[in-house]
Amino acid sequence: MKRLLICAALLPSYAVAKESLPLEHVLVSVPIHKTQAETALPVTVLSGEELQRQAAATIGETLGDMPGIANASFGPGVGRPVIRGQQGPRAVTLQNGTLSADVSSLSPDHSVTVEALLADSIEVIRGPATLLYGGGAIGGVVNVIDNRVPRSAIDGTEGAIEYRRDTASDMDVGTFRVEAGNGESVLHISGTARDFNDLEVPGNPIIEEEEAHGDGEAHDEDMDVEGRIPNTAGDASMFTIGASHHLGEDGFAGFSVSHLESVYGVPAGSHDHGHDDEHDHDDEHDDEHGHDDDMHDDDDHAGEEEGEEQISLDVEQTRYDLLFHLHDPMQGFEALRTFVTYTDYQHVELEGTEEGTLFDRETWETRIELVHKPILGAHGVVGVQWRVDDFSATGEEAFVPPTNSDELGVFIVEDFHVADWTFETGLRADWVERDPSAELAGSESYFNFSASGSALWQLSDQWTAGLALSRAARAPTTEELFANVDATNNEELVVHAATGIIEVGDTNLDEEVSLNSDLTLQWRSDTSWASLAVFYNHFSDYIFLLNSGTTVDDTEVYRYAQDDAVFYGVEFDSEFRLLSSGAGNLALGVFGDMVSGEFDDAGDVPRLPPERIGARLDWQANAWGAWIKGLYAAEQDNPGDFETATDSYTRWDLGADYRIAMANDRELMLFAKWNNITDEEIRLSTSFLREVAPEAGESLEVGVRFSF
Repeated sequence: MKRLLICAALLPSYAVAKESLPLEHVLVSVPIHKTQAETALPVTVLSGEELQRQAAATIGETLGDMPGIANASFGPGVGRPVIRGQQGPRAVTLQNGTLSADVSSLSPDHSVTVEALLADSIEVIRGPATLLYGGGAIGGVVNVIDNRVPRSAIDGTEGAIEYRRDTASDMDVGTFRVEAGNGESVLHISGTARDFNDLEVPGNPIIEEEEAHGDGEAHDEDMDVEGRIPNTAGDASMFTIGASHHLGEDGFAGFSVSHLESVYGVPAGSHDHGHDDEHDHDDEHDDEHGHDDDMHDDDDHAGEEEGEEQISLDVEQTRYDLLFHLHDPMQGFEALRTFVTYTDYQHVELEGTEEGTLFDRETWETRIELVHKPILGAHGVVGVQWRVDDFSATGEEAFVPPTNSDELGVFIVEDFHVADWTFETGLRADWVERDPSAELAGSESYFNFSASGSALWQLSDQWTAGLALSRAARAPTTEELFANVDATNNEELVVHAATGIIEVGDTNLDEEVSLNSDLTLQWRSDTSWASLAVFYNHFSDYIFLLNSGTTVDDTEVYRYAQDDAVFYGVEFDSEFRLLSSGAGNLALGVFGDMVSGEFDDAGDVPRLPPERIGARLDWQANAWGAWIKGLYAAEQDNPGDFETATDSYTRWDLGADYRIAMANDRELMLFAKWNNITDEEIRLSTSFLREVAPEAGESLEVGVRFSF
């Protein structure tokens, strides 16, 4: 903590420069269209060349090194964002403003069905602005923005095609995007295909059981899989077609359809390693002190020792999007934005070649926003959001009944200016109903109220300070309410195979409420910038699994319960221009974060990221670009009761690219990245599989991109 605060305090002293920064990104996720510098809300944006460099196979890996965000991997096929220590339903992933509508929030082995390589930008909203997308997004919102419904009219054809290869898993990735228009109508076609083998890692991925707990004896010899993680191969493909018609300056209407298919393995050793007698006890207590939905590893993982049956997930999703944006729709209003999305998702868990549990989810979501013109100095947006969600899990190991959910939310967000101050206020109300197909449980309804307020003070031309306060409320999820709800005796209780425990829901759970505060300080010159954010979140009735103290056939029974919890932390980020001359531009970025979480009665919250601090040096000169980044992560020695601590690590990455200009504004770009240069063993404290599935070792990624 001290290390982070000292570095943050010294940030502004580095600024030296002569050229201006590029135009600041306009926030698509905030309908009032503010830039980052114009809001007190904690916002992170990844776009342009930085996004192209950071884009990875999963959204969690793409964002995982950014301040306040970490990656919760479950092997190379799965990477989910962790925002300020929150996962699952508290960290919501959107695709162009509506829910990604997969089942990633239900279990850490379920992938997020968004594609970073096709994104124009990724916006991460934390704090009060999350109420625009639902009070349940207490941790934050990740909005992946692409152009599947073209937002701007073009006359002609433009696009790009790219190929990249990564040696860590022999991953081959091909991506293309083409848009063609006549000045009014635009057609969009894009796609990606990915194929990869087992991930290469330093040494043996399996931490011996006794070593993990300090005894240092050897683990089962059958688990010796030196240098790779078995059963982590897979493939994925996505194809999207969309079109829009533009009404000049008045707006546009458009439609798109995309189809995703993916098959990926669950790391071998995850199931067996988690069910040795001693470690099984640990997993149970992980759940006792952990997050609710994040811990549902699901039955998919029997990912076993070599020679045993392997587990994989076969995912398929079709998504339809309709967008309608109209400028000056009626007197007193600047814009009308309408989003309608239908998503049909399913995945089947394959045990070898046999089909196991089938997850199915159909989601309709409608979102309407009206941006009004200033009224007595106040400028803002009012909106309504309606979601209908049909979820089912079928098979012998399904422990949650099919459930229909209806969610209706209304919201208003306003801002106004007084001298050097900008004030923002917001209100949201949500009505949630969950109706299970169960004999012993009926429909449960909730009314949630959320509110926010913030103030941004322009201290000088270069300095701003902001304070944001919010109250956010979340209704219990299907699993928290209805897990094993129809079991009338012990023999009918269904074991959650991956966690090795029996989970029992509680239909009497109350809403979960978080009181959040954010203090921000920003400095910005013509060429450099720095930002610091400190946050404190107090949860009332935080929902988690509690050990009941009873067993059924030697299997522990856990029940969903509630306890208060506190999370607090600090984040900082910066970029300073050190040199601007004929030799090129040289910039230094310094960044870092820290988050801590404690329950009132259950100790430290598990699976939190460690303290991190890093720096990045970036050089650009004509056609050349090069960068080097170093990241130090401290040991996580407060992992939670019965959790395994993780060691510190230092990771170095190096990259370069070269652009070849061609006729008719065409460009060929060659790029290469040398990842984890020192072949460091990296085990993420946010991962359920940190003892059996470390991150990739040293690897080389090369690629070529042709833009036209």
